Amino acid sequence: MERAVYRIIDANFNRAREAARVIEEFCRFALNSAQHAQRAKRLRHELSLSLDKLDARQLLSSRDILGDVGAPCSSLELRDTGHPRFRGDRLTPAEAGARATFMERTDLNSTFTAACKRLTEALRTLTETIAIGGQNQSVADAIEKLRFDAYALEKDIVLWNFPAEKFKRVKLYVIISSNEPSDIIRLTQRCIAGGADCIQLRSKNIADDSLFAVAVEFVKVCKAAGVLSIINDRVDVAVTAGADGVHLGQNDLPIEQARKLQLAPLIIGLSTHSLQQLRCACAAYPTYVSLGPVFSTDTKPQVPPVGLDYVEQATKELADTGIGNVAIGGITLSNVEDVLRAGVKAVAVCSVVSEAKDPTAACRALKEKIAAFPKK
Repeated sequence: MERAVYRIIDANFNRAREAARVIEEFCRFALNSAQHAQRAKRLRHELSLSLDKLDARQLLSSRDILGDVGAPCSSLELRDTGHPRFRGDRLTPAEAGARATFMERTDLNSTFTAACKRLTEALRTLTETIAIGGQNQSVADAIEKLRFDAYALEKDIVLWNFPAEKFKRVKLYVIISSNEPSDIIRLTQRCIAGGADCIQLRSKNIADDSLFAVAVEFVKVCKAAGVLSIINDRVDVAVTAGADGVHLGQNDLPIEQARKLQLAPLIIGLSTHSLQQLRCACAAYPTYVSLGPVFSTDTKPQVPPVGLDYVEQATKELADTGIGNVAIGGITLSNVEDVLRAGVKAVAVCSVVSEAKDPTAACRALKEKIAAFPKK
């Protein structure tokens, strides 16, 4: 039985360590998220440190690849070794099941999900096996903590990654600041026709019941067209209306609290006006940050413009975070290329579209200029 215990520990240690590496690489290369990759790496290292307290020689001595009835070897490999599990040219049921499971990895997201499940299963097995006899209880306790760390990491990655993937396609972001329901829907439809990728409803002076009613219709129109819908400030309205996300200001509900209210992963944007605010924002890990106002704007005349220097500095700071960005404030057809040259992925406009004689044409002209701008 002691040998069986060591075989179980060895197999599940390898399984957990390999799964943690898959998660780390997903965060590093697919999400471009240094923060999440570092958490996965730290978990992997702490696991190894915990297992170092056991006898590594006994673990290795117990390893028996050919004698493992669950090892997913191919029939060809077994035939070459003369192993009794060889069944002609066919896979055993266990091998076929393992191969089928492997083939279900249709993309990186499904590979990540499988790795998360494999990691927590292996950690649970390690905890219960190592605790046998009570001699290594401290090691078992340390690995049990890692299991809950793994659950939290999976949740944080999923809640951040799904909205981030949706926001990546945004190039033209339009803000509608009207308080008239009929104007809001009409302008939404015209902006969609002009190629807007994301539309934010920012109605500051409207009763809650009217805001909710128009938000529901606004979301419906956006969803039908495949355009992202964002509600300004109001997490409650965004959640209950089924919007894709919410945009928060510096004095609005903190991101951590906003996430507690979501019923499904929300795109969460946050306004920033300085490098200090940007760095604080990165610690809270929003889906994207807005950078501005780049130029003076009648929409927020009380806020001094931050200029293109801030936009350039901010995009460099965001480079390895995976957090999206959008420039905002006074952006027009004549200066949009200057803003794009500063490094942003998307631009947000308001009055240049809403006050245009033809909002659809205004959106289309901006979208064409953004699309034509050389990619770095």
